[in-house]
Amino acid sequence: MTEENIGYVHSTESFGTVDGPGIRFVVFMQGCRMRCEFCHNPDTWNIGTGTPYTAQEMFDKAIDYKEYWGDKGGITVSGGEPMLHIDFLIDFFKLAKEHGVHTTLDTCGQPFTKDEPFYSRFDELMQYTDLVLMDIKHIDSDFHRKYTGHPNENILAMAKDLSERGIPMWIRHVLVPGRSDFDQDLEKLSRFIDQLGSVDKVEVLPYHKLGVYKYEELGIPYKLEGTEPPSPERVENAQRILKTKKYQ
Repeated sequence: MTEENIGYVHSTESFGTVDGPGIRFVVFMQGCRMRCEFCHNPDTWNIGTGTPYTAQEMFDKAIDYKEYWGDKGGITVSGGEPMLHIDFLIDFFKLAKEHGVHTTLDTCGQPFTKDEPFYSRFDELMQYTDLVLMDIKHIDSDFHRKYTGHPNENILAMAKDLSERGIPMWIRHVLVPGRSDFDQDLEKLSRFIDQLGSVDKVEVLPYHKLGVYKYEELGIPYKLEGTEPPSPERVENAQRILKTKKYQ
C-alpha cells in the first residue's frame, strides 16, 4: 500500500444522523486550508496529523455497523476537508460501492480545481459518490475570503460541475449574524442555487458557540467573541429566501 492511499483521520462517529440520509458511519478527516471564523472544529485544521488509515482499514471499521443503516443510511466522509485526501477517498468509496453502500461527501469545495492532476482524480471520485453535502459559506467572494481566508470562485465552480454531472447535492449555508445573514447576500445565493439542476435539499445551519472551548484549549483567538446565534426569526427568514421547503 503506497503513501497516496493513506488518509489521516481525526475521528469517527458510528451513528451519525445529520450528515446525509438515514443512519451513517461518519469519518472526519484531518486537515483543512480554510480558516472559517465560525468553524466549530479548529482541531481538524492541521494538515499531516491525525490517525493514518488505509481505505481497507477504515472500510473494515465502518462495515461493522451496516446492519444499522437500513435502506437510506451508509458512509459519510467529512472533515476537516476530505478532498485533501482524495486518493484515499477514491479507494474508500470504491470499496463502499462494491459492497452496495451509499456514499456521501461533505465538503467546503476549497481544493476543487479543473487543473490536473486534481480534476482527473475528482472525476474518478464522482463515479463512486452518491451524494455531496456542499457547504457554501458566503456567496460574495470578497466576504468569503475575509471570513474564511479563501475566495469562492472555485467552490461555486464545483457546485456547477456537480450539477452538470447530475450528482445529487444538499446545499448548506451557515447563518452567522453580521457575517452571512444579510438579505441581499441570501437572495444572491438563492439565485445561484436556482441555477443548479441536482439540488435535493437546502439547509440553513444556525451559527452556534459549542466549539468555543476548543479555541481556548488550542490557544487560537476566537474572532466571533460576543456574536450570538441568530434569532429564530432570522433563521426562518433565511429559510424563506433560500426556499428550503422547495427542496424537502
